[in-house]
Amino acid sequence: MTSTDQDHAPTSVLLPTVRWTDACEEVAAQLGDRDELLVICDTDADPVADRRGTTPDGVRILLAGEPEGCSGKANAIAAGMEAADRDRLLWTDDDFAHPDDWLATLNADYERQGPTTEIPVFVGEDPLARLFEPAYAIGGTAAVFAGGIAWGGAVIFERDDLRDGEDAFLADLRRTVSDDGTLSEHVDVTAADRTRTVPCGGSLRGSLERFVRFFRIMRFHAPRAAAFDVAFATAFAALCLFAPVIGVTLVTAVSAAVYARFGIRRATFLLTGPSVLVSPVFLGYAIARRTFVWGGRRYRWRSPFDVEVLPE
Repeated sequence: MTSTDQDHAPTSVLLPTVRWTDACEEVAAQLGDRDELLVICDTDADPVADRRGTTPDGVRILLAGEPEGCSGKANAIAAGMEAADRDRLLWTDDDFAHPDDWLATLNADYERQGPTTEIPVFVGEDPLARLFEPAYAIGGTAAVFAGGIAWGGAVIFERDDLRDGEDAFLADLRRTVSDDGTLSEHVDVTAADRTRTVPCGGSLRGSLERFVRFFRIMRFHAPRAAAFDVAFATAFAALCLFAPVIGVTLVTAVSAAVYARFGIRRATFLLTGPSVLVSPVFLGYAIARRTFVWGGRRYRWRSPFDVEVLPE
């Protein structure tokens, strides 16, 4: 693409990753002459740092440094925003496919409706993650679509869209865990009616840690929704236990409707009944846990802006 046929505003794409993945190649191939891709890792010990000096045109490798008082992801995004040259920013992740029109489509979304997020569909890669799929579809996919929640895997906005200014936003990022949860409190986003399939899990421990982290994000960024989810899960678990035919049929039908609405063609909606029955146990575990592991680091997240990074 040349600068004469680029029909969107210059865009900085921020992609935190420790390895050069297919996503890096996919996004790099879509850059116009005025766009840039910042591939952000922690330190020069990360494998992707070896790609410095050999990346395609428009691509930079950025070292964010070790996080202090925030998650590695939030630290990477903050460093990327400070280093980015453009006013229009697009955050993404390295764990899903970026079709050839991905960058152009999100820019067109922004021109039409302002800050825009795509919608994740989480697909489990281990038994526990598959058991959680109905919960992720309702509490993740449907919630992002309906709730004005940003998903950090594909969200586009401009610096002037930050309600309290960029400095305040970056200050918040550098003292919290959830990058997209924090963004949702600073920018009003609209969801595109378009999903991206994101694999999750891969090990039982990893899926359990992910469940704890997701619950903490909801607890600190949407406390009323977290309280509702606990009450909802407990009530429906009791219904499925004491009136199994009615309860399991009802929750499975709700899950099937969500799957159908978002085009999720997976039979895991049939696991909604068992998932609901055991959900109070996992929620209780998430509430009781004091730390969780994410990306090779252990975090103690006491309140929205009180984060301690611990040795793993």
